[in-house]
Amino acid sequence: MASQQYTIRVVPAAVDRALRRRAKEEAKSLNTVALEALARGLEIEAKPHEHSDLDPLIGSWREDPAFDRAIASFEQIDEEAWK
Repeated sequence: MASQQYTIRVVPAAVDRALRRRAKEEAKSLNTVALEALARGLEIEAKPHEHSDLDPLIGSWREDPAFDRAIASFEQIDEEAWK
């Protein structure tokens, strides 16, 4: 089943504070904490969302002067294009 997106309106201030506090304490996103709370409240096991992002590339950058030269022209501003 595909994931769904929800908009939840009129969240009570106490619920908002509790969710934000837990997200900060657990170093998780507000979305993750809210989904976990919903799953607990419904007494179901929430399957974590699998990300396909660029995390494996973190810290892998290597300085490359040839690359820097190749993209140098992208750093120039075309004054005519901004008129």
